[in-house]
Amino acid sequence: MAAVCHGWHESCDQRQICHSWTAAAPGRIQGMTNAPLARSATYKVLTTGYVGSTGPGVAATVSYVSDAGRHIVFDPGMVADHDDILAPLAELGLGPDDITDVVLSHHHPDNTMNVGLFPRARVHDHKVEYQGDQWKNRDAEGYELTPSLRLIRTPGHSHEDITLLAGTDSGVVAFAGDLWWHANGPADDPVAPDREVLRASRLRVIAAADLIVPGHGSPFRADADTPR
Repeated sequence: MAAVCHGWHESCDQRQICHSWTAAAPGRIQGMTNAPLARSATYKVLTTGYVGSTGPGVAATVSYVSDAGRHIVFDPGMVADHDDILAPLAELGLGPDDITDVVLSHHHPDNTMNVGLFPRARVHDHKVEYQGDQWKNRDAEGYELTPSLRLIRTPGHSHEDITLLAGTDSGVVAFAGDLWWHANGPADDPVAPDREVLRASRLRVIAAADLIVPGHGSPFRADADTPR
């Protein structure tokens, strides 16, 4: 059996990581894949994104997630106008300074462009939390923002990808960034550095989630036609 890589280290090869998931004991697989135990989070898709084949340009799907006093924006990326993000938040009674956390699925500009709209937020990526002039190293794998909100490493579209798993009263919602651009994939992501790594992360998210929010499209439920 291959040794399990506990967390992600820069020296670890991504293929090795994915092989470790599949070779580990069942309990370890369950521990790494399980969604949050609590189910108190709520969410709203603030704006639905698009890519060249589905819209006039490129825009991110930007989401708001709330739990236990945390107000989180996921992937505040490219949009046609700032109001595409801020107006839906205002409808919820929230302004930019009310956002406590921003989660970035990865560091491509189309998913990060508008992070500066939220100057007071703690920003989370695959290995660091940033706030003001403070930098805190921590691995995203299994990191819990609250008992209902868990980050997991899901490399594939890039080396840095993470997914936010939110336990809600209607099931687990996976904010998966560009693991899928939209419900149709693409089946073969032209940006992915390793197709096998992408497939392993997609399977992991499908196993954990009832609903998937992709990087540039509407939420969808995985079925037999969902690209893997």
